[in-house]
Amino acid sequence: MDKHTNNSKMLAEEDIGKLLMKFSIPAIIGMMVNALYNIVDRIFIGQGVGNLAIGGIFVGYPISLILMAFSMLIGIGGNTVVSIRLGEKKKDEAEKILGNSFILLVGISVIISILGLLLLEPLLRAFGASETILPYAVDYMKIILIGAPLQAIGFGMNNFIRGEGSPKIAMITMLIGAILNTILDPIFIFIFDMGIKGAALATIISQGVSAIWVMKYFIGNTSILRIRKQNLKLRTDIVKNIVTIGFAPFSMQLAASMVTVLLNNNLKNYGGDVATSSMGVIQSISMMVLMPIFGINQGSQPIIGFNYGAKNYDRVKKTLKLAIMGATVISLVGFILTQAFPKQIIKIFISDEQELAEILNVAVKGLRIYLAMLPIIGFQIVSSNYFQATGKPKHAMLLSLSRQVLILIPALLIFPKLFELTGVWMAAPVSDLIASIITGTLLAKSLKNLNTETKLNNLNNIIEER
Repeated sequence: MDKHTNNSKMLAEEDIGKLLMKFSIPAIIGMMVNALYNIVDRIFIGQGVGNLAIGGIFVGYPISLILMAFSMLIGIGGNTVVSIRLGEKKKDEAEKILGNSFILLVGISVIISILGLLLLEPLLRAFGASETILPYAVDYMKIILIGAPLQAIGFGMNNFIRGEGSPKIAMITMLIGAILNTILDPIFIFIFDMGIKGAALATIISQGVSAIWVMKYFIGNTSILRIRKQNLKLRTDIVKNIVTIGFAPFSMQLAASMVTVLLNNNLKNYGGDVATSSMGVIQSISMMVLMPIFGINQGSQPIIGFNYGAKNYDRVKKTLKLAIMGATVISLVGFILTQAFPKQIIKIFISDEQELAEILNVAVKGLRIYLAMLPIIGFQIVSSNYFQATGKPKHAMLLSLSRQVLILIPALLIFPKLFELTGVWMAAPVSDLIASIITGTLLAKSLKNLNTETKLNNLNNIIEER
């Protein structure tokens, strides 16, 4: 029995709970590790430099999101086309796509690096940097932009390792970078006294090691596909395919960058540097809660997709139910901790007593309001993914965009004018609530149709047996 047959049998027959754990745990670890780059930087910078430095990193975050968006455009788009070609047993064509994806990642990241360095100060001002926060943002982002090609290779090419059927190696790639970053951050910040520049240097060194690991995988004998010199010449048809398929996640990430810019400017206008720094801490805390939920999403998608295609609708519903339950437990725990112990959590990021006193009043209120709808976010995220997994990408994109863009942007434009800084914090939970109501309505309709299809299938099976 070959690997493909084994996987099909496992997805179709193994206990759903065990299967969901098997698929979700590596994904959760991977997502948490991916988040650690930003979170660890902010913890050590807050402890070693101060809250203004955290604000500087947050103001520069849209640039990082833009770079990640292009990495997703090529990484996800290219990997999808490679998977199709491998399924068609066209290995040579798959290697051409891999080579084109690699050269696109390098080329685009170099362009972003050059343009970003040339336009850095005006960009950061447009993104909401005050004169006080600007020097920190410039010091950090200059180094990050120099290392942009390393991040693009490590993050973008890692998709192809996962796509080849090696999720553990893909996870190790991220673990290597995150662990090294955690080791180097305190060395550069505290021992070498390099401040925010040390954190940025630790990040790009870690990303460089991850990039070398990925390149070694595709140049050595471990991988199914290899990067070959003759495949580095761009082909229009291949580039078009990659961009077309990768455009959805690319646009989502780009939209997230635009939302962050709008958020930054509102924070600066209605709360000043303390509000911007507070948001840097709040976003890190939010990331710690949401990443495991995204991991459950990744784990449930292949199980739901396979069984939906096989018309095993009872397994589809059971997987969805368990995924929603798991995500809701995580979001509820996150909600309880952030509402009950906000000061203790914020203290992880800020050690200086004077700075802590300045930031606590703003950050505690902001944290409690901003994450007020955490208990229902797990449901909304997993349910949106259900539509993606069952071949309804338009529904999935609508639901994802509704929470992150379509409702959030108008909320950020309206509420701050009515309630000032409180309105900035309110925008996210209001968006979460409305998006969850829309998601629940569409999901109920979809599951009703699924129940009808289940009855028809059962009836057909009885007729065939007779």
